[in-house]
Amino acid sequence: MSSSKAQPPPSSSTAAQTAPDGSPAPPVAPRYSLSKPVFLVSAGIILLAVLFALLLPDAFNAAISTLNTTVVNSIGWYYVLVVTAFVFFAIVIAASRMGQIKLGKDDDEPEFSMFSWFAMLFAAGMGIGLVFWGAAEPLTFYSEAGAPPNAAGLADPDRAERALGQTFLHWGLHAWGIYVIVGLAVAYAVHRKDRPVSIRWALEPILGKRTDTWIGDVIDIIALVGTLFGIATSLGFGVNQIAAGLDHLGVLPNSTAVQVIIILVVTALATLSAASGVDKGIKILSNLNMGLAALLLLTVLILGPTLFLLRDVVSNIGYYLQNFLQLSFQTLPFRGEEGATWISSWTTFYWGWWISWSPFVGVFIARISKGRTVREFITGVLLVPTALTFLWFTVMGGTALYESVIKGVDFTGGTGEIDPNTALFDTFAHLPAGALLSGIAVILVSIFFITSADSGAFVMDMIAHKGDPNPPRLTRIFWASASGVIAASLIWVSSLSADGDSGMEGLQALALLSALPFSVVMIGMAISLWRSLSREVMVIERLERRLRQREFMERYSDQLTDEVSGRVEDRFAEQVEAQVSEHLSTYTGEVPILPADGGDSAPGGRGGRRRLPRNPFSRDS
Repeated sequence: MSSSKAQPPPSSSTAAQTAPDGSPAPPVAPRYSLSKPVFLVSAGIILLAVLFALLLPDAFNAAISTLNTTVVNSIGWYYVLVVTAFVFFAIVIAASRMGQIKLGKDDDEPEFSMFSWFAMLFAAGMGIGLVFWGAAEPLTFYSEAGAPPNAAGLADPDRAERALGQTFLHWGLHAWGIYVIVGLAVAYAVHRKDRPVSIRWALEPILGKRTDTWIGDVIDIIALVGTLFGIATSLGFGVNQIAAGLDHLGVLPNSTAVQVIIILVVTALATLSAASGVDKGIKILSNLNMGLAALLLLTVLILGPTLFLLRDVVSNIGYYLQNFLQLSFQTLPFRGEEGATWISSWTTFYWGWWISWSPFVGVFIARISKGRTVREFITGVLLVPTALTFLWFTVMGGTALYESVIKGVDFTGGTGEIDPNTALFDTFAHLPAGALLSGIAVILVSIFFITSADSGAFVMDMIAHKGDPNPPRLTRIFWASASGVIAASLIWVSSLSADGDSGMEGLQALALLSALPFSVVMIGMAISLWRSLSREVMVIERLERRLRQREFMERYSDQLTDEVSGRVEDRFAEQVEAQVSEHLSTYTGEVPILPADGGDSAPGGRGGRRRLPRNPFSRDS
């Protein structure tokens, strides 16, 4: 581990240096290097997990299954509570004065255009899962075998509406609320405070000098391991759907060997993209992915039941908003073992999956969000992708449910269960140009596959290199390859066991378990973020009060000066007149007296003036 003595962080801003002769020296660039504790420990944990799965597959499956069941049954309620709290926390930050703070210097402009920004965060945040579950999840929640226990007895139309509402919960504000917490905390530390691009520096307000010690190393290790397992889980979903799509199109049969080959080929492409950096490969692929996804979405909307889908999207949003609180806190305690199993298989798994992805997505969107305000960041990350996600699931899932509920199509094949690998292609088969749509979907999943792997490799290497925004190419290649190797290894292991799904179950369990410690880190991030933003708002309010005072003085100073000067002049004139009268009275020997009743006569019978006693020493005497 690193030394217990805290070292100053390498700053992205270069301080002015002075040469020995007193002349200004050229600025010194910040130094980044590989954090050996973070890199070696993370790689060791990953290597041990892969070797355990390859050498002892049955023991690996049993151990992971037991550990996962124990953890999920014990703290599933905790995941539900903390993720919902993250959503409300993000909304409060955006609605308060904290939202005015810019992620960067006050005059910084956004590095990427709005479209490129949305494209990159959307591709990184959802990616393969969005295509994989687009039709499969609503169909699963509608089927009798996969419906939530509290919706199984509903009529078909009501169960279909509930299916899309439940899907919106898993892919809506909660998922992006998790990303907001990590992304905003990292973006504030990086762009506002000039800290390195790493998870640990987001906790500096509460860790202080301990940020750059072994405690920070542990935080980065947790983030790195969780990210790798989360990405590997997505790659596993992606390769299953690519293989199923190729089999559906009659190109290649779906087998374990084909899946492993697909992983290796796509991982190689992702490695090349990661080596090219954010500004080239990742940006180009993200924009291409966004355009291709929009093309597929519009095509299905036009070829499918268009009017039904337009009505459905409005209805689904209303259902989601109406039942938001109830769905957010849903744990099904009175459904017994059935309710606990369903929640752990779906809602709890999703929250763990998003949390395991959050270091990767959070650091990545923080990296591309310089120059945007806190409110703009939260609004863009929380609302825009959520709206696009709702539209995607309504079009894909709504088309599938229309075929099932209205036209009576059985997507279960008589088994009562939905095959998520083929659900999207089975839906396209009932539309015109279904084969073409399936081909576009396969290409889309492949590009999502590449963008997830290369973006993840880039972020993991930034963390491993102490926050280097442009880490070395060699280690980027290592992380991109590692994510593909893990997915390929566990899929290969699953083919050797009696349960062909054990590989994906193992990946899901590893992602869920790695999310537990990082959820604690996220709570620390939220506390740190609140402290930093509140302190900065206090400074801004103090400066505003001073500015208002200065403006008040500038506005009213002339008027006050004129008024005070007039009063002083009047008072001075009165004093001069009084002194002149006094001198005159001394010279003439008479003092003017004003009678109390305002009359012209004074006491003594003489009007107006009274003669003083004669001075015996005067000349007149």
